[in-house]
Amino acid sequence: MPAPLHFMTIADLAKGIAARTVSPVELTKALIARVAALDGMTHAFIEVTADLALAQAKKAEAEVMAGISRGPLHGVPVGLKDIIDLKGVRTTAHSHQLIDNWATDDAFVTQKLKAAGAVILGKLATHEFAMGGPSFDLPFPPARNPWNLAHFTGGSSSGSGAAVAAGYVPAALGTDTGGSIRLPAAFCGIVGMKPTYGLVSRRGVLPLSQSLDHIGPMTWTVEDNALLMKVLAGHDRLDPASADVPAPDFRSGLDGDVSGLKIALPRHFFAQAEGVSPEVLAAIDNAASLLAKAGAIVEEVTIPDYELFNAVGRVIMFSEAFAIHEKDYRERPLDFGRLAFTRMILGATLSAADLTQAYRLRRELAVAVNHQLLKQYDAILCASALARAARFDSMSDAFPPNWPIQTMPFNVTGNPAMSMPAGFSASGLPLSVQIVGRPFDEPTVLRVGASLEKALALTGLRPSTATLRQAA
Repeated sequence: MPAPLHFMTIADLAKGIAARTVSPVELTKALIARVAALDGMTHAFIEVTADLALAQAKKAEAEVMAGISRGPLHGVPVGLKDIIDLKGVRTTAHSHQLIDNWATDDAFVTQKLKAAGAVILGKLATHEFAMGGPSFDLPFPPARNPWNLAHFTGGSSSGSGAAVAAGYVPAALGTDTGGSIRLPAAFCGIVGMKPTYGLVSRRGVLPLSQSLDHIGPMTWTVEDNALLMKVLAGHDRLDPASADVPAPDFRSGLDGDVSGLKIALPRHFFAQAEGVSPEVLAAIDNAASLLAKAGAIVEEVTIPDYELFNAVGRVIMFSEAFAIHEKDYRERPLDFGRLAFTRMILGATLSAADLTQAYRLRRELAVAVNHQLLKQYDAILCASALARAARFDSMSDAFPPNWPIQTMPFNVTGNPAMSMPAGFSASGLPLSVQIVGRPFDEPTVLRVGASLEKALALTGLRPSTATLRQAA
């Protein structure tokens, strides 16, 4: 039985639109109606750009009928995390500070989506300035997990994770400074890619930490992730961090053939970590076993301690974030939410010596990953989230949550890293695994992911719409 429109993949929608069996206009109307019916409980959207989306859908449909094809995103709705500019629409960063901040131009990635014929359905919830959350003292409520509304979606691309999982859009863009694509992907049971640093331009996206920020896609499937990466990747001469390298063929490994690939499994990294769930350990071990059965060579390895990566990333992130927001800390401190204020203020306590040492150690850790480990192995298999999503009522209102995650290392090193579903907890919440590759070798990450996705056969499992309607 074919999936309903709201749970169709980009690949299937593209085939239907090309064959004229799926109407971009009817698809867009159906998704707008679904958001109107259900998002009062999930809070994924900050703003639905219905008029813009319908105009774009009508244009796409007219082009398709005239024999014009812009590629697989032509006529397909997507959502934008609300730190990514969309011309004529507010970019609020989920904050009172920017409640009236109207974008005067599109972000570079928004331009690329529009050029590909995508339909922009709206702006999605985040943590305040992609850092402070989930917080209830902000102008919009935090997003909730479609698998169980009592649970968190992960952050900071919280609305992006919820919107894809709930079937509001087949894809959304998120940003990742310490795990903010991969954590909501893990908690919401979807695929989230943090590309190689510099592969996707950040121009027109509110920064959190310029040397750690990444933009990437969040989708239901590995194939859909590859389709988005093909659109997003590319040099931007106006972004100083943009890499002037040819974009790889992201679909080259989607057959999932991992025969002969060498995969490193740093099991010590996560097996002994504080907060690790036995269910997550079992899911990662199962993933390793499935890859070995598919012909990969999986070997346990050791890498530097996680806390070294985490300390380096936190020092850099807090220092750079405070530098960006220092003026508002001095002039408008009460317009921050409690959690963002509490986290970013730590940057004021760090010295130039602290930051210099962090940059020095960052280089050493990148050498350990890229010139020692990934010279011998094609990819790394490890944890993204160490446990299932937490309940909202288990979180303190006064202190930033300390999530049991292991995503920061690959923001520090800049390697491509993807979180994808690996199973479900006994309570029915998604579990995940993380795949890491060499710089600019996203195709191998996607190859390993495609092999796992096929073996696990989880992509047909979606949150229950009936549960959401009952809750609503």
